[in-house]
Amino acid sequence: MQLLVAAVGQRMPRWVNEAWVEYARRMPSGLKLSMREIPLARRGKNADTRRLTATESAALYAAMPQRARVIALDLTGRQWSTEELAANLEGWMTEGRDVGFMIGGPDGISSDYRQKADNRWSLGPLTLPHPLVRVVLAEQLYRAWTITRNHPYHRG
Repeated sequence: MQLLVAAVGQRMPRWVNEAWVEYARRMPSGLKLSMREIPLARRGKNADTRRLTATESAALYAAMPQRARVIALDLTGRQWSTEELAANLEGWMTEGRDVGFMIGGPDGISSDYRQKADNRWSLGPLTLPHPLVRVVLAEQLYRAWTITRNHPYHRG
């Protein structure tokens, strides 16, 4: 099973890439965590942000594996505790479908593509910088997996 994160933005700071690689490396071979970066559309002074967001969102959605469960990270989504994420992960692993997570750009994910997602997940009411969202997501997916295996990481 694959966990694919598609995120708008490229050329992340080194600490983001290092953290991502560390958590992806920790995942078991049967639960591969991978990243697909989508270029940020250029935003000029009079940019049509609605159109740019729709273009980015279409690219995010197109990056999802075929027949995958698609989860849009969105401020208006449902908040899951780590334990709820672990329960979801357990269900997804039983289901056997790949899971794709979409992280939008500065203007989020367009409403059309939020509606196409199987789930909308909010990491909480805080505004997080997009590079940090990648790290938090990777860590929480790893933590959720450790909970499903009663691994000591979650208790430590």
